[in-house]
Amino acid sequence: MRNFLFFSLLAISTTLYSQIELTLEQYTAGLSSPVGVYNTGDVDDDRIFVLERSGRIRIVDGSGALQSSAFLNIDPIVAQTGGSSEQGLLGMAFHPDYANNGFFYVHYSDNSGDGQISRFSVDDTDPNLADGASEFKIIKIDQPYGNHNGGEIQFGPDGYLYIGMGDGGAFDDPENRSQNPQELLGKMLRIDVDNGAPYSIPGDNPFVGDATTKDEIWAIGLRNPWRFSFDRMTGDMWIGDVGQNQAEEIDFEPAGSAGGLNYGWRCYEANDLYLTGGCGNASEYTAPAVEIPQGGFSGPCSITGGYVYRGVEYTDIHGKYIYGDYCSGDIWAITNNGAGGFTNENLDKINNSAWSSFGEDSQGRLYIVSLTGGRIYKVTTAKESLKPVIALSASNVLESTPGDFAPYTAYQWYLDGQEVAGASSENYTPIANGTYQLQVTTTPGGKLWSNTQEVTITSINSPQLPENNLIVNPNPFTNSIQVDIEIEKIAVMELTLFSIDGKKLRSWTKENVNLWNEEIALSDLAAGVYQLELQADGKLVSKKIVKQ
Repeated sequence: MRNFLFFSLLAISTTLYSQIELTLEQYTAGLSSPVGVYNTGDVDDDRIFVLERSGRIRIVDGSGALQSSAFLNIDPIVAQTGGSSEQGLLGMAFHPDYANNGFFYVHYSDNSGDGQISRFSVDDTDPNLADGASEFKIIKIDQPYGNHNGGEIQFGPDGYLYIGMGDGGAFDDPENRSQNPQELLGKMLRIDVDNGAPYSIPGDNPFVGDATTKDEIWAIGLRNPWRFSFDRMTGDMWIGDVGQNQAEEIDFEPAGSAGGLNYGWRCYEANDLYLTGGCGNASEYTAPAVEIPQGGFSGPCSITGGYVYRGVEYTDIHGKYIYGDYCSGDIWAITNNGAGGFTNENLDKINNSAWSSFGEDSQGRLYIVSLTGGRIYKVTTAKESLKPVIALSASNVLESTPGDFAPYTAYQWYLDGQEVAGASSENYTPIANGTYQLQVTTTPGGKLWSNTQEVTITSINSPQLPENNLIVNPNPFTNSIQVDIEIEKIAVMELTLFSIDGKKLRSWTKENVNLWNEEIALSDLAAGVYQLELQADGKLVSKKIVKQ
């Protein structure tokens, strides 16, 4: 008989089949036992970093290409994996100030089978390479068995490092470590890696000053928190905790929590009474946001925690917590109604997928990892976001109309794929012909591109000279250009060079001639795109030139 308990944080959830059209696009392949996807936190860095359980961290660039060389390879100091082992390289976290200090942290099983959290540094000269000799050991945690090691590490919005630890393994937590306040196993830990040697305890950790409980502990009662994450917008924490033989669970801790929650294992498995000897009153424990009944080895049987989607590509999953199951291939989405209730939607079921992890890139796009397939998939849906739309007005102004994720925090115009310096307003008056596009930065922190808009010189200035009145070779050029100009009648001709943002750089004038053949030295120009304009008798022709 299943007993529903009214815990101290009552969580009411419903499960339904979703109308969301989820699709998975293969992003990269060729990985060996991948178990995690991470990013540097820099919105301009489109790389993702993939953990291979044997001890390697691989880089996948923004086009989905897997780099041949490893970012870090610590295989010799990582426990050998295989079969049903849950050990290996298990977690990674980039320091919040990684752009300046180059620090990142890993959680791995060492050759004795114990959990080791260490800091490494990026190479001083190569951003795609870590310094393998830079290991600085932070904390080591004894592991009595080869399973339930947890492994996820994440920096919270508060800048502290959170560490998810399983109960140490075996079956039914035989030494009752999860409920033992003097054990670090079966807990969520929280430490300060920026102070102390090798770390210190944040002063507001919930058990500081309590001699019965270790100071590092943030939360108690976890069985095997295989992946937890923070909502990048709200700061809420979501934990996927693997069940024993009745139910899987997703735990939720709202931002601003003082910590100290007890999620129940092994007194409870999700909402179910389990081994109750020595347990307290029901009011001492926190219910999961969602319970997922187990279904044997065909699943669900091993939950994989995910992320709240905060990307700006797909509106129908924005704000939903996306997670899955290793055994069944199910993928779900949880919606938090903000009033203590949760809705759990079944998005899809893909057999033999072996979902080992979820991850997000720096802009909040979501990825899912297949352990046995060695593949990373990008999560997409049929309903793309409404992006900003640009159009050329009758007064020759490029005007933008906002999309779903407005208001925007920044604007940047591009011409033929090149950033137009200084063009950072909502609307823009073009001064050169070509293909324009607007990039906006959204409140969630992502970037969106508008449609493209072709602009020709005739839509800006008139009347026009024929294009063959101005011939430029070579184009692109290195040091100089050869200009060949021919006008049908004698004219005053002015040739002007502009930067891509419309700044006049230099000009040349010829009077009472109809031919102009000259080599013009431009070796002092920086590489980039420029505009060359010829005016004769009030008429104009313009050409884009490129300095290599």
